[in-house]
Amino acid sequence: MNPAHLAEMLAVLGAGLAAGAVNVVVGSGTLISFPVLLATGLPPVTATVSNALGLIPGAVGGAVGYRGELRGRGRRIALWSAGAALGALAGAALLLALPAEVFETVVPVLVGLALVLVAAQPLIRGRLRRRRARTGRSARTDGGPLLLAGLTLASVYGGYFSAAQGIIYVALMGLCLDDELQRLNAVKNVLVAVVNSVAALFFLIAADFDWTAVALLATGSAVGGQVGARVGRRMSPGVLRALIVAVGSVAVLMMLLR
Repeated sequence: MNPAHLAEMLAVLGAGLAAGAVNVVVGSGTLISFPVLLATGLPPVTATVSNALGLIPGAVGGAVGYRGELRGRGRRIALWSAGAALGALAGAALLLALPAEVFETVVPVLVGLALVLVAAQPLIRGRLRRRRARTGRSARTDGGPLLLAGLTLASVYGGYFSAAQGIIYVALMGLCLDDELQRLNAVKNVLVAVVNSVAALFFLIAADFDWTAVALLATGSAVGGQVGARVGRRMSPGVLRALIVAVGSVAVLMMLLR
C-alpha cells in the first residue's frame, strides 16, 4: 500500500472500524476489510495475512467487552481455546501451502448450513429439552467431544481465511449447548481472538504483510470492537439472531458472486 494515497488509508481505517464492530456483534467483518485491502492493490495472500493481523485488537476488545457474559466459563473456554489454537495453526499453514481456490466451493455451503442452524436454534433447543425431559438426562455443560471437534475444525477455516467463522462458532455452540445467545456470542469473541492471534503469530514468522495496512486496520478495529461490544450486548436474542442471519446471508452471496 502506498502511504501517499490518503484516500486509500482512510478507506482501510474505516474498513477496520466497521469490520471490528461487525465481527464482535455478528461475525463476517473480514468480508468488509478484505475487499478494501484488495482494492488498494495488495496481493490476495498478503491482504489475508494483513487482515488477520489488523483485526486482532478488535477481536480482543470485543472479548473484553463481553467479559460479564463469560463469568463461570473459564474451564470450558480454556478447553475450546486450546482446540481453536491448534486449528488456527493448521489453517494458517494451509493458507501458505494451498491455492486460494480450495475453499471457494466448500465455504458458502458451510456458512449457509451454519445460518440455518442459527435460525433454527430455538426450535432445535426446544426439541432437545423435551427429549431430555422424557429420558431424564441433563444437558452437558461443555458440549462434549463433538463440540470440541467442531470448534477445532471451524478454527482451521478461521486460520485460513476467517470470514464468517464467528457464525459457524455460534451455530455449533447453539446446537450442542443449552445456553443464551448472548453468552454464546461472548464465547465466540474469545475464540475468534484466539484464532486471529495464533494465526497472526504464525504469519509474522512465515508470511509477507503490509505494515501500513496492519496499523490502519488495527487502529480502526480497536475502536470498532469496543463499539460492537456495547451495541451487541444490548440486543435482544431475537434481534441478534436475525442480524446474524441477515449479515451471514449477505456474506454467502458475496462469496458466491466473487
